[in-house]
Amino acid sequence: MSADVAVHPGRLDWQRLALWSVLLLFAAFFLLPMYVMVTTSLKDMEQIRAGNLLSLPTAPGLDAWSKAWSHACTGIDCGGLRPFFMNSVVMVIPAVLISTLLGAINGYVLSKWRFKGSELMFALMLFGVFMPMQVVLLPMSQILGWLGIASSVWGLVLVHIIAGLPSTTLFFRNYYVGLPDELVKAAMLDGAGFWRIFWRIILPLSTPITVVTLIWQFTNIWNDFLYGIVFSGAGSKPVTVGLNNLANTTSSVKEYNVDMAAALIAGLPTLIVYIVAGKYFVRGLTAGAVKG
Repeated sequence: MSADVAVHPGRLDWQRLALWSVLLLFAAFFLLPMYVMVTTSLKDMEQIRAGNLLSLPTAPGLDAWSKAWSHACTGIDCGGLRPFFMNSVVMVIPAVLISTLLGAINGYVLSKWRFKGSELMFALMLFGVFMPMQVVLLPMSQILGWLGIASSVWGLVLVHIIAGLPSTTLFFRNYYVGLPDELVKAAMLDGAGFWRIFWRIILPLSTPITVVTLIWQFTNIWNDFLYGIVFSGAGSKPVTVGLNNLANTTSSVKEYNVDMAAALIAGLPTLIVYIVAGKYFVRGLTAGAVKG
């Protein structure tokens, strides 16, 4: 008995060591492209030609980052990624906030104020989660033309609000189903109405799912390329379209360090969001974001 007990901890240590080794190997393999992008962006073209993909920069510098941000488009007067980046910022903030708020209201109605046909309405909205984006390109472009906001940032905002409503409604509705109905009934007995219950009771209890939805919407909208290239004009293109234009710019010398720096600049906001709020995203998912 004592011999078995003495051997067992060592066996567990070896199993844990093997598991961690495999996990670290996969993590290193997954992060290898990021390593290549960062190191390449810190090199000049001479270092890139003389070295290899995995070599560290001998004289790291931020010239490629400055060029990607301010004046990377040789042959095209686009000012680098800066105008595209600002377009994305102007677009993503209202689109994320409005789609999240509307999703919260929809989820509140469909879970706590059910009416005849509410289940059918929810099913139809849920269909939008699985509908291919290409299906709505033509009708959406016609609607934006009728509204007079085609090829503008605000047209993109409207497109992303509508496209995000099925997902945000699904998240909030599934979360609110788990909240006790007695909360709403007790508030109604105290004389509280629809909006007062929502703002004073339901919304304060929605922090976990709100964080999940905000991160989800921010990631989808910031990284979107299809809607950005179809519905934007010359002065309203988002950063993903600007990155594509930069990468496909014809020039005498292909500047890989500038391309890598531009890709990192375009992906930096979503990376920061997940680093800062990633743990809240996981907590929100486990609190009921995808159950039901």
